[in-house]
Amino acid sequence: MAGKIPQHFIDDLLDRVDIVDVISARVQLKKTGKNYSACCPFHDEKTPSFTVSPEKQFYYCFGCQASGNAVGFVMDFDRFSFPEAVEQLARDMGMEVPREETTPFEDERARYKKRLFNTLNEADEYFQQQLRKHPAASNAIDYLKGRGLTGQISRIFGIGYAPPGWDNLLNTLGTDSESVRLQVDAGLLIEKPEENKRYDRFRNRIIFPIRDTRGRTIAFGGRVLGDDKPKYLNSPETPVFHKGRELYGLYEATQSGSELKQVVVVEGYMDVVALAQHGIDNAVATLGTAITAPHLEKLFRYTPEVVFCFDGDNAGRQAAHRALENCLPMMEDGRSAKFLFLPEGEDPDSLVRKSGTERFRDRLAEAAPLSKFLFDTAGEGIDTDTPDGKARLVKLATPYIQRIPRNVFRSLLTNQLAKLTGMDGDKLDTLIGDKVEPTPAKPEQQQYQHQDQHQQQAAEGIPPAPDWTEEPPEYYPDQSQSPSEPSRHSLPPRKPEKRPPLPQPERRIQMSPERTLVAILLNNLDFAQQIEIPPGFNTLDSKEIQLFEELVTLLKEEPTLCINQIIARKFAVNDTENGRTMAAIAASETMHPPGETERDNWREFHDALRIIERQAFANLSIPEQIATLIQKEQIDEFDVKAAMRILPLALKSDLDTEIKEKLNQIIRRRR
Repeated sequence: MAGKIPQHFIDDLLDRVDIVDVISARVQLKKTGKNYSACCPFHDEKTPSFTVSPEKQFYYCFGCQASGNAVGFVMDFDRFSFPEAVEQLARDMGMEVPREETTPFEDERARYKKRLFNTLNEADEYFQQQLRKHPAASNAIDYLKGRGLTGQISRIFGIGYAPPGWDNLLNTLGTDSESVRLQVDAGLLIEKPEENKRYDRFRNRIIFPIRDTRGRTIAFGGRVLGDDKPKYLNSPETPVFHKGRELYGLYEATQSGSELKQVVVVEGYMDVVALAQHGIDNAVATLGTAITAPHLEKLFRYTPEVVFCFDGDNAGRQAAHRALENCLPMMEDGRSAKFLFLPEGEDPDSLVRKSGTERFRDRLAEAAPLSKFLFDTAGEGIDTDTPDGKARLVKLATPYIQRIPRNVFRSLLTNQLAKLTGMDGDKLDTLIGDKVEPTPAKPEQQQYQHQDQHQQQAAEGIPPAPDWTEEPPEYYPDQSQSPSEPSRHSLPPRKPEKRPPLPQPERRIQMSPERTLVAILLNNLDFAQQIEIPPGFNTLDSKEIQLFEELVTLLKEEPTLCINQIIARKFAVNDTENGRTMAAIAASETMHPPGETERDNWREFHDALRIIERQAFANLSIPEQIATLIQKEQIDEFDVKAAMRILPLALKSDLDTEIKEKLNQIIRRRR
């Protein structure tokens, strides 16, 4: 049925559905205190780590980090899309799913994508038919047989054949303007209007259909049979295909009938198919690009362990290093990444045919864990028996460890580095700290450089952060005015209600401040009504900060929403990744333990908010910083030390004289 599912219906459905009933119909649950537990249905385990919370109405696995609400569980367990999951739950509850009217543009876009998928499916059927029937297909069949492939494995992967000729597919799918447009948009046809030419993209090639996780053909890869270049040719980016997100063979791996305890990432189509031919049906390949963060996010939704299989040459090492860099931010507890380097001149296809399945499995089992590869990479050529060598190892390993979320895995890596260098683990953890990405200087900041002790910071466009010695601000300025256009006049005073002063808390944040903000807010939704987003938050490049801003904005608009409904809205707009991130953060009891009072959480919430505010304040231009300080003075939250650092820059600038004098007067009065 056309049209979107109204948000109010999704909210109503989630109010009626009990997640315990939904999951217990598919998985045997056991009551454990106020929650329910089970062995996770998404990965193999002997000790239950899968928890279902009736209070929060969502589930979380401490082993593989699978998480979500009732809709998310049906999506993961039954392999449904979001609309399909909503419709299934509605049927279970005896409810009819309404649909909103869509705009003509939305209707046309939906019809267009459907026609695009149909065109790709027709091309897929054509290529497979040509492998069976075309007179010239014998070359392709001989090639596949020579690589040890059977007809059965070829059918599983839908391998086909594009015969020689310039317009075979074009004439089959249609030469009318609509068909031609669809073939061009699907990447099947190359059109050169300036030469008045159009011709098939894939010619005289073995064809490998690329499928999404729902099994729909979204693109193709072709392996040449003659001497044409390139040897392998992929479809271009299209409205339904983005090579930085898709993985060849992932759909086939999920259909193998067994849990994906591990996924092996290789380089080519033939590697994936050859491994499957030898019983290793858990391999995938990137599509002519290095492994990306979206690739890894997708993989870790299906498996807790990823093994990167690379050639042992310099190119393979470089590819492994890029994979390591992208893996680090994804390494939540329970996830594993390993690195396998093959003998020179071998690839997975040739090696599995030469040494057999069991020997290849042995190699996978012997793959180097991420920790070993990380320290081998950082410590290459370093003599760790000397003090300077140990110091250099710490310096080179620190940027890697900083990119890992603060969790058990990161602590273990830090301890391992401490053993390698003979340092105290706690001191080393303090030295490593958290990585703060530098922010490019703004033009307006560069003109306010001065020659005092802060010259270097100003030259880099990063004014010194204020030293917040007072209690965290209870109120933040109105953001109705764009930070890029700071007021040249003082802002009107605004006296909001304040909570009672809070004692300076003992530091106990275990996660990053950004993640802490989201975690506490998701467990204390009313906190959103007590704050405003501080100036400069939009300058911080952090997924958690973006989530935090979205949450605050949404909760101010709809303060009656519950966690369950908030997460559902992420899935409803196809923001599945952030929906899962929010569910995982909210599910953790570490930031909301039993017996914890609201005041304790409020205090820690402000502790984290204060840290982020420092970073955001430092990213503001000098005029923006001055406007912020003046605003704080009007609500009795002026920071003298921060103002003293900024004053020399302000006096040398071309700011309005009245503004400069006002700042100077406030400083003298406050001192």
